[in-house]
Amino acid sequence: MKNALLSGLLLVVFGLGVKQAAAHCEIPCGIYNDELRIKLIDEDITTIEKSMKQIIELSKASPLNYNQIVRWVNNKDEHADKIQHIVTQYFMTQRIKLADPGDAAKQKKYVEQLSLLHELLVYAMKAKQTTDLQYIEKLRATLEKFETAYFGPDHKPHEHH
Repeated sequence: MKNALLSGLLLVVFGLGVKQAAAHCEIPCGIYNDELRIKLIDEDITTIEKSMKQIIELSKASPLNYNQIVRWVNNKDEHADKIQHIVTQYFMTQRIKLADPGDAAKQKKYVEQLSLLHELLVYAMKAKQTTDLQYIEKLRATLEKFETAYFGPDHKPHEHH
């Protein structure tokens, strides 16, 4: 009885720590909307920018409103995490295909796309660490470069905020 109770308690404790996957599936369902993911990243960048500006503004007030500052910091970090999730779970895991090492053109495109995605990951991380708005511009410029590298030079990039 004691072992069954302990086992049940452990299942509950460890089960509470499990997160449900919210990403698009990793099975070959064929339902993808790459443009939507680019727009979502762009929206996350805009949200991070607004959060940074709010943190900067609220930090000038006297007395400080710590609750609001914390809420904007959490919001900024949440949207940086969303960028990192789309970059890794969607583009790197599901959409960017491994390139044949014998095909120089495909290998070059593969490396370019991965490099740009890595830049997005790093700039999203930097955005979590600071309120320096230079990372907003770096995120936007890198997203635009990735969009061109991913869809091709003839693709009309969407309007960034």
